[in-house]
Amino acid sequence: MKKINCIGILTSGGDSPGMNAAIRAVTRSAICKGFAVKGIYRGYDGLVNGEIKEFTTESVSNIIAKGGTILKSARSQSFMTPEGRKQAFENMQKAGIDALVVIGGNGSLSGARVFAQEFDVPCIGLPGTIDNDLYGTDLTIGYDTTLNTIVECVDKIRDTATSHERIFFVEVMGRDAGFLAQNSAIASGAEAAIIPEDSTDADQLEQFIGRGIRKSKNSSIVIVSESPKCGAMFYAERVKREYPQYDVRVSILGHLQRGGSPSARDRILASRLGAGVIDAILDGQRNVMIGIRNDEVVYVPFSDAIRSDKAMNKSLIRVLDELSI
Repeated sequence: MKKINCIGILTSGGDSPGMNAAIRAVTRSAICKGFAVKGIYRGYDGLVNGEIKEFTTESVSNIIAKGGTILKSARSQSFMTPEGRKQAFENMQKAGIDALVVIGGNGSLSGARVFAQEFDVPCIGLPGTIDNDLYGTDLTIGYDTTLNTIVECVDKIRDTATSHERIFFVEVMGRDAGFLAQNSAIASGAEAAIIPEDSTDADQLEQFIGRGIRKSKNSSIVIVSESPKCGAMFYAERVKREYPQYDVRVSILGHLQRGGSPSARDRILASRLGAGVIDAILDGQRNVMIGIRNDEVVYVPFSDAIRSDKAMNKSLIRVLDELSI
């Protein structure tokens, strides 16, 4: 196996709070252990186009508190082609990069897995996604900050919902995973959460709204995971048809969920996992994601992290049901 002297870092896909803390941790831990580090700008596109710059400890100064990613991010169409990946590999070789660190979500780690298989490149992944949907890790970088952002927004919406006796459907991110919706509903005292893991029909929706509105509450908040077919607007329109007496509104939180300074928890998580990358490389690991389970850093094969579904703790659904009566 070729000796690793230089490590390249890129961020890919949707940005998440804490990515900068992870970049900082990988860079400084690598330099501390004697590796050279190079930052790759604009994700896989930057690797294809050769947007590569040498990093020092100063390159990552004062970024731990910043949201977004100093390396920028992009969804690369060219990297999805064999020709694009070949160009990316050639640019890696020109830059003297021996191993690649990819910070991103499911799609980003899928790209790393294919790249590693085609060119025998050691790749290490970090779970940078607000959705918390990667298997093998209890938490992903950015999830805690986003959850707190959602709760802060819902708390404000609650003021208006109560003042005007309205039903609010609040749409949050998490198209294929309901962790944000379910946990923000519990934390904000919402009456219900509509999530992919718990299929909702009209009768359940009636139960959600009716339980609060008809008995003791004059307002209600329902958190909905985004969906192209049945997001917050879909459920709001249905309630308007079935209960025309209620004042129904929709609030789609959108991209404000991604922004902001990362929470202390996300900064610590990103720092631990970033340092874990270098430990993994020194340990001879390759093609794994660095995760956290039971407060211990673990190595999760890409195949497991990407292809396995992360189960929702169904007791959370019961907790919300019981506490929203």
